[in-house]
Amino acid sequence: MFSHAITRRPGPDLVQGLTTADLGAPDWPRALVQHAAYVTVLTELGVEVTALPALPGHPDACFVEDVAVVVPELAVMTRPGAPSRRGESASVAAALAGQRELATIEAPGTLDGGDVLVAGRTCWIGLSGRTNAASADQLAGLLGARGYDCRSVKVTGGLHLKSCVNAVGDRTLLVAEAMAVREEFADWERLTVPAAEAYACNTLEVNGSLLVPAGYPATAVRLRELGRPLVLLDTSEFRKLDGGLTCLSLRY
Repeated sequence: MFSHAITRRPGPDLVQGLTTADLGAPDWPRALVQHAAYVTVLTELGVEVTALPALPGHPDACFVEDVAVVVPELAVMTRPGAPSRRGESASVAAALAGQRELATIEAPGTLDGGDVLVAGRTCWIGLSGRTNAASADQLAGLLGARGYDCRSVKVTGGLHLKSCVNAVGDRTLLVAEAMAVREEFADWERLTVPAAEAYACNTLEVNGSLLVPAGYPATAVRLRELGRPLVLLDTSEFRKLDGGLTCLSLRY
């Protein structure tokens, strides 16, 4: 259960954000509408939202999850894999100060929070173009000392681990086809998402409800079988920057 979340308003320079997608530039006014709807849903699900203002000069800053990993015992400030994003951390650390003990990933480690999936006492750390083994070792040391089972896993599709896999229920993962057979997930139930709907893997569980990207009907049908309420949200403008529902907030 989450009681708090941190979000950040997208700025007008969103159109300059980093991306590997080939979907065109995001529409900033439309992104603001989508972001506001997302914050409203979090609030309706009982989450108190700290909404940070846009951060000029940092077009990716609305993807606030990438700069920290928050668990009940600790908040770890990451060292984002894209150097241009490292200026996003200070204001998020200030928002977390007093909420958690703070730790920091140190060079040569690079870590994006989108590569870290915590479900219960299990933590998967994705090794990707943004997150390296040095940071995975540091994070595993910090969380392992607090009782977490940390597992490194190579990301073989999508920008981040959570582009490919997310927790959607008790010991149940929603997984892209390319990742479904990985041994690091073998002791969890897996719902496989067909390749045509791979973006729907970025589904977010919040207080018993599942926030799901709109436009992926086959995945929605599978998720309804879990018996949890579904909230479909349009994230088209954030998808253009490899972003989605998980990375738009830090939840704790």
